[in-house]
This record gives sequence, C-alpha cells and structure tokens, in this order.
Amino acid sequence: MTTRSIQVRFQLDYGAFQLAVDLSLPGSGITVLFGHSGSGKTTLLRCIAGLEHAPQGFLEINGKVWQDSEKGLFVPAHKRSLGYVFQEANLFPHLSLAGNLQFGLKRIGKSSRPDGLQQILELLGIDHLLDRMPDKLSGGERQRVAIARALALNPEVLLMDEPLASLDLKRKQEILPYLNRLHQETNIPILYVTHSHQEVAQLADYLVILEEGRVLASGLLSDTLSRLDVPLAQEKEAATVWEVTVAGHEVDYHLTSVAFAGGTLSLPTINAEIGTSLRALIYARDVSIALEKPIATSILNVFTATITGIVDDKCGRSVVQMKVGTQLLLAHITNKSAQLLKLNIGMTVFVQIKGTSILH
Repeated sequence: MTTRSIQVRFQLDYGAFQLAVDLSLPGSGITVLFGHSGSGKTTLLRCIAGLEHAPQGFLEINGKVWQDSEKGLFVPAHKRSLGYVFQEANLFPHLSLAGNLQFGLKRIGKSSRPDGLQQILELLGIDHLLDRMPDKLSGGERQRVAIARALALNPEVLLMDEPLASLDLKRKQEILPYLNRLHQETNIPILYVTHSHQEVAQLADYLVILEEGRVLASGLLSDTLSRLDVPLAQEKEAATVWEVTVAGHEVDYHLTSVAFAGGTLSLPTINAEIGTSLRALIYARDVSIALEKPIATSILNVFTATITGIVDDKCGRSVVQMKVGTQLLLAHITNKSAQLLKLNIGMTVFVQIKGTSILH
C-alpha cells in the first residue's frame, strides 16, 4: 500500500519576495502553515491550488501529480480536485444555504452522493439551516457553509486560508470544534494557514513554520513547538501540547484526571467521558523548576523531568526544554534562577505545572 503523502517543491521570485520551499507532508490530518504576515503562507497555498504558477515547482497529492516543471506539467486550478476556504465565506447572497451548496455540486455532478452531503451537513452542524439566506446566518455559520461547499466537491485536499481571521473570539470558539471533527471524521488532508497560536495548538497534527518565504521548521506538532532553535519557543505564548485521555473524575473536588505518556494531570472538571482523547496546552510561563521534590505545595501537578536543552533568549530569560516521561515540556525562567540552580543538560529536576488549558 502506497504511503499517503504530499510532496511540495516551489521556487518563486517576486523580486522583493522569494518563495523557496521543499516539503514532504502527511497525506492525512491537518498540516498548519504558520508564520507572521509576509512569511509566504498564502503564496504557498495559492501555488498548491494552482492560483499561482511557480516557474520551478513540483506538487504531488497522495500519488497524483499536479505540477512538474521539469516535465512541463501544470494542471490548472479549475482541474485540480481541491476545496479552498478563504478568510471570508464569499457566499452568494441571493442563494440560500442549499442553493450555495448546489452551486458547488454542479462541478462534480454525478460523483456527488446525497448521503455524503448529508454527512457533511451533520458534521458541521448546519443541516437545520438549509433554507436560511446568508444574511440570516452568523459569521461562524457562514464559514461552516463555506467549508461544506468546499467539502461537497469531494476534494483530494482541502486548503484553508485563515478561515477564522474575520471572526470574533466567540465565533472562533464556536467553529473550532467543528474543524476538529473534520480532522477526526474525514480522510481528506487539510492544509491550514494561520498566524494564531491557539489555532496551531488546537488543530495541527503537523506544523510548518515559515519565515520570509523559507521553511524555518517542520514536523509533528509537539516536537516542533518545543524546538529551541525556532522563535516560537521564546515567544510569550510559547507552549507545549500534550495528548491526554480522560482517566477519571473527582466529583467532590470538581477535578478531572487525565493520563499522558508519563503520568497523570489533575485538572479542573472536564465535561467528558472516561477514555475521551483531548489536548492539554501548557504554557512555558506556567512551569516552574525545583531541584528537590516540593512537599508542601498547593500545586497538584508535580513531575520528575530530565533537562534536554537550555537557551538564553538574550532578554534575561532562559528557555528550558525537558522531558516528562516521553513528553516534551518548556519552561521560561529567569537567567538568575537558571544560574542559582546550576541547571545543565541531563540533570533530573522536578517541575510544577501551575496551569493548563484543555483544547476540545
């Protein structure tokens, strides 16, 4: 059986901006393209869509080649089996939700299946809105319709260009669970552009960090977030993400225990059944380090850790990378603390995790 993968190689020169990427990405799950404005995220996505024609390029999606400049092959955008979701939903204002979906279905005709469309509608929680006009939908609902329209094309890949950028925080929180369901319940690879740390933590299986048209780092989410040689680890929002499973509930204390590869975290009550898989987001600023195991402390989550890396951010702070079991963890501490504790790579220490956020 052929391994599912996406092979991307593009070189594009706009004079003031050059794109030069060479990536091998997973052919399933969500790959997030992350970077600040001007890093090349959208340009890369447009090259994949065929909306930009990179003179030197190669693109293969799970065995199907859409561009090979050495062989003179370039499949135009309208012939690529893809769905594209933009920042704005761009729905036709004179058509109902159902009408907007039917417009998209005309592109694939007989290959569409009513049961497949119904599954998409239910997956995105919009099956009860079919008769609504776009101006009667919330921003989050409109964007879910745009996603459904893209999925109705039965694409080989779904491209999403900052689809939550125009939404307020409440609407973002409304739509993120649906994006997670897409991730879990469809086999369509998703390439997702964002500059939001939260969206990275909540959605990414695989992370690509771009800077000035180049790939700064790429890899599995937990590994890439924790790399000390990329700026993310030194930023204020630096964090690690642990995959956890609900292990039990302490009803009297309003606490929930979640298991990870290395131990158990005690967290405020989570409304989820035992066995449910979740993500725990742990900010580096919420992790402290001790040489001896704290005994009298109000912090419930204390673990043994091994230091695997230390860097000085040149602003009076040390970024410490550690392993708790098999999980990577970051801590931000002052340089003075690092020196007083005489921290070194290979040392065994104790970490206290003061707070976590659960990403559903």
